[in-house]
Amino acid sequence: MTVEVWWARIDQARDEFAVDLDADEQRRLAAYRRDEDKARFLLGCTMVRRLLAARFSLPAAKVRLDRSCPDCGKPHGKVRADGVELSVTHSGELIGVAIGDHPVGLDVEKVDPGVDIDAVSRLCLAPEEVRGLAQYDGIARAKAFTQVWTRKEAVIKTTGVGVRADLRTVVVSAPDQRAEVRAWAAYAGPTQLTDLEVGADHAAALAVLHAEPLVVRVNDETQVLI
Repeated sequence: MTVEVWWARIDQARDEFAVDLDADEQRRLAAYRRDEDKARFLLGCTMVRRLLAARFSLPAAKVRLDRSCPDCGKPHGKVRADGVELSVTHSGELIGVAIGDHPVGLDVEKVDPGVDIDAVSRLCLAPEEVRGLAQYDGIARAKAFTQVWTRKEAVIKTTGVGVRADLRTVVVSAPDQRAEVRAWAAYAGPTQLTDLEVGADHAAALAVLHAEPLVVRVNDETQVLI
């Protein structure tokens, strides 16, 4: 089973990309106040549309995407399209898209040395995950925490539940161990989890709901954004 992962950087956004966005995407793009947030959203939309356009032999503007939230119906949920499974993520300088034939979750986070790890841990980490961070200090602790966080986020993004999930019920392995799901109260099926290399300033992880051995193919974003 192969999952394709595509990465782009925020400085690759161009205003002309917006021509392919649908009305909901145009409204969301206009609502962002900061240029960097606009760029991240625009790149995510553009990458998804162009990748699916190539996959299904359609113009990018004709690709039909569904972002309806399962709770309120507004277009801010996990992006979906017929015949394919998708996950989009962005943080710091990076924007990523994962595409596969089974539910996928992709997450990237920029390492933030100023994050209050203890406060976040009390709300979002299981006790064994907190213990796994105890051996780290300083920037190493921030990096270890970010690695754990991206693993957990990738897992819950496979189902599209996102921030509505109780992250303490998804337990992943310690930062110095191979990425895997140790417990997930909301799901009993097969789950694969792997860390992705994205440089020292970010951490990233990919999760897939399938038992077949996973092959991750990381692609050159210039094939999409030229």
